[in-house]
Amino acid sequence: MSVLFSVAADSYEWAVREIRAEFGRDVRIERVSGDLGRVAGIAVEQLAGACDAGRIIFVRHLTVEIASFGLDDLPAGYELAELILEELPDYPKALAVQAWTDSAGTGGSYYHLLEEALADRGVSVTRSGQDVVVSCFAGRRAVVLGINRLEYSLSDWPGGRMRLARSEERVSRSEFKLEEAIATFGLELPAGGKALDLGASPGGWTRILRLHGQEVWSVDPGSLDPRLRGDRRIHHAATTAGRFFAENRVRFDVVVNDMRMDQVMSARMMLDAAPHVRRGGLAIVTLKGGGRNPLDGARRGMDVLRQKYDVLHARQLHHNRNEITVVARTT
Repeated sequence: MSVLFSVAADSYEWAVREIRAEFGRDVRIERVSGDLGRVAGIAVEQLAGACDAGRIIFVRHLTVEIASFGLDDLPAGYELAELILEELPDYPKALAVQAWTDSAGTGGSYYHLLEEALADRGVSVTRSGQDVVVSCFAGRRAVVLGINRLEYSLSDWPGGRMRLARSEERVSRSEFKLEEAIATFGLELPAGGKALDLGASPGGWTRILRLHGQEVWSVDPGSLDPRLRGDRRIHHAATTAGRFFAENRVRFDVVVNDMRMDQVMSARMMLDAAPHVRRGGLAIVTLKGGGRNPLDGARRGMDVLRQKYDVLHARQLHHNRNEITVVARTT
């Protein structure tokens, strides 16, 4: 049985390199579509474990392939439902169905096809929040079905493509990255905690931290969005990180960093922050880069972080561009 893995289209070759580094150069991998690959001979539990541990950072969603059909040969809905149910050890009360395409479409027609067929068999269908996930990818030439337990899927969104609503309250697009990291990795921020936001302007990550109950020190010479200025639990330090650290006497529970600098410089900034964070405190940082070798650049940044942090997760999330999100704890 093959495992299907989803990536950002321009990161596919880096994901292949990571998988072969982890499981051997002879592992069979083929490209299904721009952002979907197929790997044979590796259990999904093993692949998910390597991704969760941060040894594979460019894969963002997994499912176990059960069938593939040409676009003109797709069976009727009731046949697809039978195929899915035969793959499960126990008859389910509910399943999540997640459909996506290799174009701008949402895959909604495939979702509704499977939803109706499974409902006719007495199975409740939702888009997320179930222990077992049915994946349906519609490419230009084929439709591929997969099944996986949520715990090994890496993301509870179709192909790892997390969709977050845009609202008038949002300060910046960067908020999506922090929201996705918190949801994807199941992070729990301490109730009533103190958080440090490095490079905060205009305050997107600060706003998300406040939504999670944190009192926030926002460090940036730039200004914060006017909508944040009346919040007494936001303390804007309009200075550089270095000057802030020289004068700071607060001990933080959480530190985040979405600063625009290369991977190693950003990681070194986190080393400077570490003495100001409680032992076991949570750290979230985006390591930016890209270039000719984004994988090696990310690894160098993570090696620097490990001087004062235990790296828990590292992944190129859907809302990351030429960057990865790293989650760590102070040692």
